[in-house]
Amino acid sequence: MALSKKWIGHIEAWQASGLPQADYCRQQQLNAKTFAARLREYRRVQPALPPPPAFIPVQVQVPASEPFVLRHTGGHRLELPPGVSAAWLAELWRCLG
Repeated sequence: MALSKKWIGHIEAWQASGLPQADYCRQQQLNAKTFAARLREYRRVQPALPPPPAFIPVQVQVPASEPFVLRHTGGHRLELPPGVSAAWLAELWRCLG
């Protein structure tokens, strides 16, 4: 049986609410057992989420007057002048990898 838009809406609203199922059902005047059954159906037909990325993008902001220092656990240290190009640094990183 395909889930109705009503139930999909309730399930997505519950997920966004952060409430326990029982509290959401009470608040929306829904039968908790019926909600749980529709949630099982919803989870059964939803495509699996893609795996999280291996690397998480990070944005680093360094004051323009301070040098940018990279330290390696092996004791190596690379100090770059203020204002070094992010594109140049990315290319350097690609060459080292």
